[in-house]
Amino acid sequence: MGILEYKTIKEVVGPLMLVEKTRSVKFDELVKIKLKNGEIRYGKVLEVDNDKALVQLFESSQGLKIDDAKVSFLGHGLEISVSPNILGRVFDGMGNPIDGKSKILASKKLDINGAPLNPVARDYPNEFIQTGISAIDGLNTLVRGQKLPIFSGSGLSHNKLAAQIVRQAKVLNASDKFAIVFAAIGITFEESNYFIENFKDTGALDKTVLFINLASDPAIERIATPRMAITTAEYLAYELGMHVLVILTDITNYAEALREISAARKEVPGRRGYPGYMYTDLASLYERAGRVKGLKGSITQLPILTMPEDDKTHPIPDLTGYITEGQIILSRSLSHKKITPPIDVLTSLSRLKDKGIGESKTREDHANTMNQLFASYARGKEAKELASVLGASALSEIDQLYAKFAEEFEENYISQGEYENRSIFETLELGWKLLRLLPKSELKRINEKYIEKYY
Repeated sequence: MGILEYKTIKEVVGPLMLVEKTRSVKFDELVKIKLKNGEIRYGKVLEVDNDKALVQLFESSQGLKIDDAKVSFLGHGLEISVSPNILGRVFDGMGNPIDGKSKILASKKLDINGAPLNPVARDYPNEFIQTGISAIDGLNTLVRGQKLPIFSGSGLSHNKLAAQIVRQAKVLNASDKFAIVFAAIGITFEESNYFIENFKDTGALDKTVLFINLASDPAIERIATPRMAITTAEYLAYELGMHVLVILTDITNYAEALREISAARKEVPGRRGYPGYMYTDLASLYERAGRVKGLKGSITQLPILTMPEDDKTHPIPDLTGYITEGQIILSRSLSHKKITPPIDVLTSLSRLKDKGIGESKTREDHANTMNQLFASYARGKEAKELASVLGASALSEIDQLYAKFAEEFEENYISQGEYENRSIFETLELGWKLLRLLPKSELKRINEKYIEKYY
């Protein structure tokens, strides 16, 4: 039986179109609209009510005439073509190649509206991923199968950090296949150019699949882009047995698109005008990361989001924090001190860091040195604050040492060059070098045998 064509468009308002007298239409189904001049446009079903279907258009509704347009419902959701040759390719937010190469010869087509992982099928994340960045690897370790968001502020260097992670990230076991899926959501043309050229020049593109959605593209495309990326990652991980790191930037632009579409549908708004279902919607993205029992591959997610007005209680970072396993927070005050990446290690947290470190994963002394560095840096910051009120001469000799430690820690451990790739062993050695500024008696969080071996 052929696909039915409907000429029963009731009205078009902005990006929404109402079609009447429809039969057996499904939510999220792909819709094809044929105009009188032969032009084809696409949309998806947002809502179904008996014989009425509300369609969200992927492009503008300009020039669409109700009387002569024909609508057909394609019986499936938005799909992406995948094959083993997908690595090294650049796509737009809808999965169309934009790198000047031919279309992907699809091994299969996958519906992008996948399902979150079944909790029973999940395997516990417990293997280390090296990003080459000391503040993450040493203190807030990323573990395979984890969801670890980066909370940034507008104007901070999260794009440079994202590009550095793409260039440097790897798994320590050389026999494990590793890939990166990078989705840029609602970015400017300048930012898009920066990512594409940077990855090409450094060779990082060979192990990466890139999805670029520009700020000038329709809002609905922003909703599809992260799902395109995660579906591609699922194919690489669970069918090709690769360990995949998914980087999504910027989730704030995704949530803004969600709010825009919700407002167009005249839905009752929740906090700050965002739809009440935003928590569920974000969870449908984040919960597709993880490791599955019996399967070799894994999906690790690093969503990046800019907090409006640097506010951690804003709905987007707030809800993200509930769903994910920790957060890396970029600090404006560190950025003003010219420390890059400006990661605030004391407010950052990786809830799974203990699971991915230690003997046979990183090194036996990792957990001890991590705890000691945290404690010493926190005390050093307190000493510096005290000195700024009372003057440096008011500090005891040991507090002056801690204040010096905090300065050295920020300048040499947290701060590193944009192209400086430190192995976990270099990071651990750097930690010990800084701890040698303090007397042995102050290293209360490190086992005696490690002090003997490494101090």
